[in-house]
Amino acid sequence: MDIVFLNGKFIAADQATVSVFDRGFLFGDSVYEVIPFYQEVGFRLDEHLKRLQYSLQALRIELEFDWPSMLSELVSRNGGGSLSVYLQVTRGSAGKRSHHIESGLQPTIFACCQPIRDIYHEGADQVDGIKVIATADLRWHRCDIKATNLLPNILVLQQAKESGAQEALLLRDGVLSEGASCNFFIVEQGVIYTPPQGSGILSGTTRELILSLSDWHGIPRQETDITYERLIAADEVWISSSTRGVVPVLQVDEHCIGNGLKGALWKRMFELFTRYQHQLITGE
Repeated sequence: MDIVFLNGKFIAADQATVSVFDRGFLFGDSVYEVIPFYQEVGFRLDEHLKRLQYSLQALRIELEFDWPSMLSELVSRNGGGSLSVYLQVTRGSAGKRSHHIESGLQPTIFACCQPIRDIYHEGADQVDGIKVIATADLRWHRCDIKATNLLPNILVLQQAKESGAQEALLLRDGVLSEGASCNFFIVEQGVIYTPPQGSGILSGTTRELILSLSDWHGIPRQETDITYERLIAADEVWISSSTRGVVPVLQVDEHCIGNGLKGALWKRMFELFTRYQHQLITGE
């Protein structure tokens, strides 16, 4: 997309520049969100902005800003439709490189858009099941902060790609935490299980919606530790993220999940997601 937002201005992407001394550039001293918009309506927008505020507070970045107005205008300036908005806030620039945080820095605010599929409009038949790998979790211990320090995630996603997979699930101390760019779930005998919330995983907005939809529609679910052995023996495995929704996993490493097809409970959850998205957009 051509138009981005940078520090109070909507400008052409090729005209946007930041200081080489910006702490987001030098140290990854920044946080971000990726927010899907369908027909110019933010999907779980309030939840994304609450998580953004949580991350900012964790980094002690003080900032007051009218996020909804800016995001809506950015989406509109880029043609509307189905877009994801990448929003990043850095601590700013002190005009030099220094590990120490100086007081009074002005945060850098950047946002851009790119097209996404409206998978809920396309329907469950158009969602392809995926393969994932399981590998060691090399990240820091504050994964509840949505920070831009993503090098471990990038490396394991490349490992997955080289293995013919689309995602990597992460193992630490014998249990799985989450994916490199997603949360995950397993299904055993009609019950949905996912790892418990804590500093080791991100509070995924789509994860929270799956749990809420389960509660609203009487689908049993539990938050519990999940081992690799339990993962590969599950009836169904799903991943979830803001831009992908809920996606069935058909293979983990060399292990086929269930009968190798999209599961019945995943289809039910996708139907509930579709209904929720329709109500959000139309107000019906």
